[in-house]
Parts: sequence; structure tokens; C-alpha cells
Amino acid sequence: MNRCKSDTERLFYMLYAGKEHLENKELLRAIKTDTINSLLGRKDVQSEMMTKTYPTSPLLFKDKVYLEMLGLPLEYKESKLRKEIIVHMKDFILELGKDFLFIDDEHRVTVGSKTFKVDLLFYHRLLQCMVAIELKTTEFHPKDLGQLEFYLEALDQEERRSNENPSIGIILCKEADMEVVRYALNRSMSPTMVALYKEQLQVGSVIQRSLVEFCKFLKK
Repeated sequence: MNRCKSDTERLFYMLYAGKEHLENKELLRAIKTDTINSLLGRKDVQSEMMTKTYPTSPLLFKDKVYLEMLGLPLEYKESKLRKEIIVHMKDFILELGKDFLFIDDEHRVTVGSKTFKVDLLFYHRLLQCMVAIELKTTEFHPKDLGQLEFYLEALDQEERRSNENPSIGIILCKEADMEVVRYALNRSMSPTMVALYKEQLQVGSVIQRSLVEFCKFLKK
């Protein structure tokens, strides 16, 4: 806790560690990766349907994840990124959040006579829904969102069970113009979001804001 820069930050990590049952090493990583800013910051990266369907999603899904544990080379393709995530799945899930359960990679969904592949498919225990993650090693493009929404529709129609909630889609990309992201998400009719991944730890400034919203979430 000596690494925290303020009492607000210190209080957040105490509450977050209790919620996620973090061990010492995991708490240290959460502080290093600026989790407070990633969870309590602005959420322009989530569609209106995301926050409407899942009101607690801003407090559950990070808008930035760090993948330095993968040891990626200077240049790589999406297939390399996906394979390294599979190899380091435990660390990847710890970075996403402990409520994620891994289901499959290159998960096949069939629509008509065509078969498509979802890069990574997870299940979120708290929200009781599937979470499809599409990996992009390039800058976010609006067409990526259309592809993801198609996958979500296929998952919901073909695989979602009666006791499960609508599937969530996440585009995990290397770079993004936030204005382009905002425009694209404004028209999204599905629970979707865009998140960035960083290959190295690049901790920025920590936000100073009220923890009231987060405390209310923990009491639910």
C-alpha cells in the first residue's frame, strides 16, 4: 500500500483486494497496472446497450489490460497473440478479472452454410453470460464492431441457454482513436466495448474521484 499516492487510491485497493480475494502478488500487480484508473475512469469505450443491460459493467471491465507476461516480439500476427494468451491463460484471466472462465479459442459458430471463428470465448460468472473477445493487433476500425456484433447474435441464437443473459463482446486492440470508438459505439445495438492492450507496463496518472459508486457496487 506504500505504492499508493493518496488515501483515495489506498482505500480503493483495499476494497478491490477484498472483492477479488487478491493475494499479495496479485494486489501488487493491480497497483502497478493502475487498475483504479482502468475501472473508475471514463467509460466512452462501452456501448449504451452494454451499460443498459449490465449497469455494473463499468466497474467490472477494464478499458486497458497489460500483456507484458506474454513476451511478444516486436512484430507479430493476431494468431501469435492468441496462442500466447492461451499459453498464459491463468495470468491473462487474472488481468481481466477473476470472474472470467475460459471456454474456447477459435470457437466455431455456424450460420447457414458458413462457419466463423470467435478468437476467444469466456463465461462471466457474476453476469452469467458469454463474453466473446476479438483480438486486433492493429488500430480499431469500425468494421471490427460489425463483425463482433454478428458473432454475438450467432452465439445468442445458437448457444445461449435460457438461464443466461445476452452475450457481451469485447474488441481488444493495440491502438484506437477514441473519437472513432465513440462514434462506432453510439450506433451499436449490442453489449459491446473496446479495450486496449499494452505489451509493457505504462502506468499513467491515477484519478482522484469518489469511491461512492464502487462502494455501492460492492454492497450489492
